[in-house]
Amino acid sequence: MEHFSFIACMPDRPGTLHRAAEIIRRYEGNLNRIQYDRRIDRHTVFFEVTAVPQVYGKIREELDKIGYLQTSLQPVAFLKFYVYLPNYFGALFDFLNYITSSGANITFLDFDDRGQHPERLVVGLNIENTSLIDSLLNQLKSRYRLEIIEYDTTDEKLDDMVFYLRLAQKLRSFIGSAEDAFLMRFLHDINHIAQELSNLRKDSVEVFENILKIGDCLNRTLGENFYADVQRILIKNDVELFCFQLPCGGNIYLFDTPSERIMIDTGYGVYYQDVVTMLQHYRLGDLSRLKRIYITHTDADHCGTACFFSAPSYLNHEILLITQETSRAYGSCNQGCILEEIYTKIINLFSKFTPPSNVVLFPEISASDENIEKRGAFSIIARFHIGDLNFEALAGLGGYMHGEVFYLCPEEGLIFPEDAVINFKSLSSDRKEYNLLADYLMTSVNVDSKLAREERNALHSLISEIDERLTGKGKKCLICCGHGSVSVLEDGKLIEYTEPEMIHCKANKYFYLSRRFLRRALR
Repeated sequence: MEHFSFIACMPDRPGTLHRAAEIIRRYEGNLNRIQYDRRIDRHTVFFEVTAVPQVYGKIREELDKIGYLQTSLQPVAFLKFYVYLPNYFGALFDFLNYITSSGANITFLDFDDRGQHPERLVVGLNIENTSLIDSLLNQLKSRYRLEIIEYDTTDEKLDDMVFYLRLAQKLRSFIGSAEDAFLMRFLHDINHIAQELSNLRKDSVEVFENILKIGDCLNRTLGENFYADVQRILIKNDVELFCFQLPCGGNIYLFDTPSERIMIDTGYGVYYQDVVTMLQHYRLGDLSRLKRIYITHTDADHCGTACFFSAPSYLNHEILLITQETSRAYGSCNQGCILEEIYTKIINLFSKFTPPSNVVLFPEISASDENIEKRGAFSIIARFHIGDLNFEALAGLGGYMHGEVFYLCPEEGLIFPEDAVINFKSLSSDRKEYNLLADYLMTSVNVDSKLAREERNALHSLISEIDERLTGKGKKCLICCGHGSVSVLEDGKLIEYTEPEMIHCKANKYFYLSRRFLRRALR
């Protein structure tokens, strides 16, 4: 028995769903999932079944025979025109014969013999086989006077009869020229996340819109629309830390030392070329000097570009496993959550996720080993140097994500707590809006919310301890958040350490802008 999925496109009349279900039952297929919402699309039904492969083939054959099986996602044209019918009994019937024989779906008819134009019929059509349009128009022109009002093949004018076809066409703009079979499987996943969230009383259309917003936000912040907030912090005389806040997603941190450059997290794969151009602007573009990359966790916005860099990526075994899985919730108490699994597929696909391939693993440790050295509540799994700075790799508790790693320099007071600690107030409005999309689609970005609270409290306690030790030096622990500005902790609140400089790309050059000016320019 294997798991299969297919999409049915069925007539909008009583008994059609029952007929499809009878075919599945007749061949002893086990129905695992069905989703149909007439308010969204009156014809499209999503099925998932468990069956023996030969039996599933027979189910498909039967559905195909009666025209229910959807096997492609061909573009549909929208055609709207005026037709002037002759004044005789049955004229409309004769005209509709041409429409029916063309295979077009009528979406709009408007005629009133007492109206302003009593001789004119307004017709709107959806036509799947666009090659038949010229033939249809030539037939009609030979018989009737016509005026074409609209002719659109971009799907913008399609009505809700073909909602999922419109959705598929928009998805193509984010993922490229994917084959229909791949796109139909992806539609299944997207439909599944909408089904789950509708059970939580979220509007399905809003779910689809938010999924499309992710792709749109990424696509419209590339190239000449790329921008970043940048903080430059001199840690020691010969060690400078750069914090790059990208338009969407997590931060990239880069240490510039006399002998080498070290990166912590890499951003979305889709931003790789823009990141390289940005590094060149800051005279950091010689990638041969980039010797190591340290990964905090496996979300696409933190390690999605790692494969493009030749430098080895340092991470633990759990992070490596999650990059090979289809769900960011792998290894957590919510491992089977469908929302986490499908969101991971969506964001990895939209952002061109390219996880590290040149990998150096931290030593594996056992949580039950009493000899493991601790830093606060966190186990120290490795030590390394950046310049003459001594760093520790700390195993997170797994509240935000299983396998997460924090990086700490105790002497200088630098901590990289990834997304377990974020200065939300420092985020620009567009970044806040983008970050909320993941929260909406998964209901929470934490794979274990209770553990995430404990983890955040433990990090705050550790930061406070470091602050106490640094008091005599007149310094505070710098919190290099996964998103937002490098910050310090004051009275339990995160405060921006320095105001970032804002840069905006134009003609492959970067211009410094004030925050207010840049936000106005990006609206």
